[in-house]
Amino acid sequence: MAQIAMVMNLDKCIGCHTCSVTCKQTWTNRAGTEYVWFNNVETRPGQGYPRGYEDQDRWKGGWRLAHGRLVPRAGGRVRRLARLFANPELPLLDDYYQPWTYDYDNLTTAPLGDDVPTAPPRSLVDGRPMAVTWGPNWDDDLGGGPGHLAGDPVLRKIGDDVRLQYEQSFMFYLPRICEHCLNPSCVAACPSGALYKRVEDGIVLVDQDRCRGWRMCVTGCPYKKVYFNHQTGKAEKCTMCYPRVEAGEPTVCSETCVGRLRYLGVMLYDADRVGEAASVPREEDLYPAQLGCFLDPGDPAVASAAEASGIPHDWVEAARRSPVYSLISRYRVALPLHPEYRTMPMVWYVPPLSPIVDALAETGHDGEEVGNLFGAIESLRIPLGYLAGLFTAGDIAPVEAALRRLAAMRAHMRRLNLGEDADPAIAARVDMEPAQIERMYRLLALAKYDERYVIPTAYAAGAGAGDAVAGCGLDAPGGPGMLETGAGVAAFHAPPGTAADDRLRGRINLLNWDGKGLPAGLFPPRAEGGR
Repeated sequence: MAQIAMVMNLDKCIGCHTCSVTCKQTWTNRAGTEYVWFNNVETRPGQGYPRGYEDQDRWKGGWRLAHGRLVPRAGGRVRRLARLFANPELPLLDDYYQPWTYDYDNLTTAPLGDDVPTAPPRSLVDGRPMAVTWGPNWDDDLGGGPGHLAGDPVLRKIGDDVRLQYEQSFMFYLPRICEHCLNPSCVAACPSGALYKRVEDGIVLVDQDRCRGWRMCVTGCPYKKVYFNHQTGKAEKCTMCYPRVEAGEPTVCSETCVGRLRYLGVMLYDADRVGEAASVPREEDLYPAQLGCFLDPGDPAVASAAEASGIPHDWVEAARRSPVYSLISRYRVALPLHPEYRTMPMVWYVPPLSPIVDALAETGHDGEEVGNLFGAIESLRIPLGYLAGLFTAGDIAPVEAALRRLAAMRAHMRRLNLGEDADPAIAARVDMEPAQIERMYRLLALAKYDERYVIPTAYAAGAGAGDAVAGCGLDAPGGPGMLETGAGVAAFHAPPGTAADDRLRGRINLLNWDGKGLPAGLFPPRAEGGR
């Protein structure tokens, strides 16, 4: 099977929130989504958004092993059905934050007086005056403060190993979207079957027609990236900008990222291995187990099997050029976020190395010399144990290996940039060739637009390799799409008045309904003289 996946290079994130804002303006600017951020950027250490979402003892997200079988942490079907109308394992609005605006009218309508008028905050939920006490990026740049360290569920596990003095503070930025997992627990938790994983590209979506607002998906998602729209009574989540992806374009967050830290590409994987990989007994083995699910698109046998399974030839070719596959499987510098949730996440991260150079320079040593770099990795200001708690279920070895490869890349390229001869021993110390290091450097530092985003256009699941399919993947026969067959990609670019645009007319879209009264067209018109 094929999956559209993402990798983010955390060394490049500057915490500007451009990705969050552009995603917000594109996808969650309607009534009922004021508190919703499909993309948010967290300062780590920190509590995250919603607060403490990583505390699965409290929120019951993801999977757990019971007698060798995977079961949702939220419980089996009977337990979930018993809590349909009273689920205590949901974040409250205060855990996300109370969205607010400002009473700007007060600036112009306040009576004359000695005091300068202000624009007091007003709740966007009920319009009442409120005190602003929390927000989705409330602890920006405060990762080293003891108050924020105490609220970080990951840091609590390794707290004895980390100094809490402010002068020893450390922080980095962590952008988060839906992980579009290979083994999504939100899909398993949904009683109405509204959440589904698309066969053709692995994107996890919510069928708005089938959603009944039970909110079990919110509990089931360990990353808390499924949200409830209190106006429509429906669940919503990151869509991986699937209309753009189907047209071969990157997601909005990728397109607008200031640091150019995101990579999009195709991963081929063996679906039969996913359940076994997610069920390994030791959590530390989940990262290598997921690596074992990925297939090498350069292997002719894999390519032939993929096309025989209905994956088009251009998708297999895109997988060969995939920057995501290179960073995850070839160079092994990208790691999954919280593999211990056993959802097999497909948004991976290159861990940050930047603070090591500054720390070495402060001691009077050459921060780019390979011996100094390798020797200082274990004493990073961002502790290896903390990074391992985020990306490898506590196993330090893969994190250290990834950081060593990044350090070797810096040292190798420094020699070349200074006009010195390449030292093959630098690459050999991390089991790489000098040419590999230079290719990795190009991908991480110099990659052009079409190298960072290798996205083939849409195809209908089950189509033969040579079939030309113009429609959106949602519109496959029997699929849950809302458009007629063949209208997907065309409708995305269709100008008003065209045939593709006409196919959208008359459809009922509850996302644009204000929640008041009955939306026009929801029920058939009354017959004359009848009810």
